[in-house]
Amino acid sequence: MLDDIINDRLRKLDLLHDAGIDPYPAKTLRSFAIKEALERFSALMKSKKKISVAGRVMSIRDQGNLLFVDCADESGAIQCVFKKDNLSDFKTLKAALDRGDFISVTGPLFKTKKGERSIEARSVVMLAKSLRPLPTEWYGLEDVESRLRERYVDLVLHADVREMFRKKSLFWAAIREFLIDEEFVEVETGVLEPMAGGAEAEPFLTHHNVLDVNFYLRISLELQLKKLVVGGFEKIFEIGRVFRNEGIDREHLQDFTFMEFYWAYHNYDDLIVMLERMYKRVIKKTTGGLTTVWQGKKIDWGKKWPRLDYAALFKKSNGIDPLAASRDALYDKAVALHLAPEKNMGRGRLIDLIYKKTVRPHLIQPCFLVNTPLAVSPLSKASAARPGIAERVQIVACGTELGNGYSELNDPVEQRARFEEQMRLREGGDAEAMQLDDDFLTALEYGMPPTAGFGMSERLFAVLMDKPVRETVFFPLMKPRG
Repeated sequence: MLDDIINDRLRKLDLLHDAGIDPYPAKTLRSFAIKEALERFSALMKSKKKISVAGRVMSIRDQGNLLFVDCADESGAIQCVFKKDNLSDFKTLKAALDRGDFISVTGPLFKTKKGERSIEARSVVMLAKSLRPLPTEWYGLEDVESRLRERYVDLVLHADVREMFRKKSLFWAAIREFLIDEEFVEVETGVLEPMAGGAEAEPFLTHHNVLDVNFYLRISLELQLKKLVVGGFEKIFEIGRVFRNEGIDREHLQDFTFMEFYWAYHNYDDLIVMLERMYKRVIKKTTGGLTTVWQGKKIDWGKKWPRLDYAALFKKSNGIDPLAASRDALYDKAVALHLAPEKNMGRGRLIDLIYKKTVRPHLIQPCFLVNTPLAVSPLSKASAARPGIAERVQIVACGTELGNGYSELNDPVEQRARFEEQMRLREGGDAEAMQLDDDFLTALEYGMPPTAGFGMSERLFAVLMDKPVRETVFFPLMKPRG
């Protein structure tokens, strides 16, 4: 069936060529975007001047010597009326035009007897002949997998999807604007790294042919940005792609946009004050308000966000103290909860696994989660007041983590010891444990001031839209067909 349609359109392509019509010209005649033409409709109609609009044919209604063609560009849609008496190539257009084609239409604006604002075509130029049919409203691109595989068609058919991506642009622009207003400097660092560090995740490995060296695609922005703090930058941020070779689910992708900032001479308490302002401003600019809906629940971002105690919540949910429990006790607890822990997991990974399954899903309204066990945070500074606690803050809402901040560890001796512990876990089979990065340790040995660091991903945007994160990405990675 599809082959028959494509062959029919190829025949129409030949028809255009035979009539001396270039179906793919380089030049477009367009004097107004459709939205602008509609906004100025009364004045333009009164002037009786010809205007030109361009866009995709979304529907064709054939009434013999009349064709009613709905044409849409990114800004809007307008009805174009083709009359046999007005167009010398009417017969060819009628025979060759299909839904999905791009055309330019020139003529005066008028209103039909039913009052519909329209353009009366005095000339029509084919801009691009489509060879594949767009799905109709009643059949075709409705299941999620098809929509993601052919996102370009999804965008053509669903104005709400296009609007969502416009909001995503506003989202990142609002973050950038906030940080620049706070006098942070935006920087760019490399995607390829000799060591994958800054997070617990399995990296992608690639090979540099000229250097004949293996590199990792970065899993975090952290270590390179900290080197810049060592180099004298006090307020920096980066928005860029990171890559993690992990599973696909509602909250995770293999490559995604991440933002991290570093703020010298400050700590995680300072972060908390600024972050609440930042998130509220970004959410309001993205959605237009401070309340959203997530899985049927009203989320109020406008209230004062409480600080909740990680260790206390963990103990309340599981009857075990994450600060005092041995690795074996945590492993047994994970087994009892049917979490299928890996045998080589260390204390930190086990605590994190149990927390993510028993505590985090119940944190629905926005909050700051503090007093995280140090074992879970190998790059954060230990609390001077509470042994075993990290100076870390997580922003949690809608049952998931939406941001992570730390008083960064700047003691090179302690950092080396923690890296070595991570390497022991890695050698024991934990593929997500961190690697020891000698170059980063060398940088720390030159001295890094007390610094607050924070990172967040586009997961926040997905939560605001109440969609799985891969549906908020233009072209998510997918397994090839067949």
